[in-house]
Amino acid sequence: MKKRKSWREKLADAKDFPKVIAVPPGMQRQWGTGTMVIPAPAEVDQIMRRVPKGKLITMNDIRESLARKHGATIGCPITAGIFARIAAGAAEEDEREGKKRITPFWRTLKSGGELNPKYPGGIEGQRAKLEAEGHTVICKGKRYFVRDYERSKCRF
Repeated sequence: MKKRKSWREKLADAKDFPKVIAVPPGMQRQWGTGTMVIPAPAEVDQIMRRVPKGKLITMNDIRESLARKHGATIGCPITAGIFARIAAGAAEEDEREGKKRITPFWRTLKSGGELNPKYPGGIEGQRAKLEAEGHTVICKGKRYFVRDYERSKCRF
């Protein structure tokens, strides 16, 4: 039976990324034409690590930063989200092993300031960490958001 890779192993596996490609036809309606960077997992993690306590970043901010870095029109919305989840899983592994300097994944929000239920600890875990840093989390229907998240956005 094949052993599953750890989150850290997944984070370190760059495959053939980063890579800049033409925006695929199936994505052009939503994202337009031009080029799209498919980042390496570690690139997403590096951006997430730079967000200081009390500040926040969204996945859109990460994708824009990656696009600028690689001279592309957009950052891939699919892989950036997957790689953020991998970075969060690797951070959880690090934390379980007693490491103090982990990727602060809870400071990375979905668009509109929404919490990510796929992060370790789910909504409640991310909420607790954000509230411990002074943010207010509000519920809208079944989704959770950081109130006035724009005022705490990190600028790179």
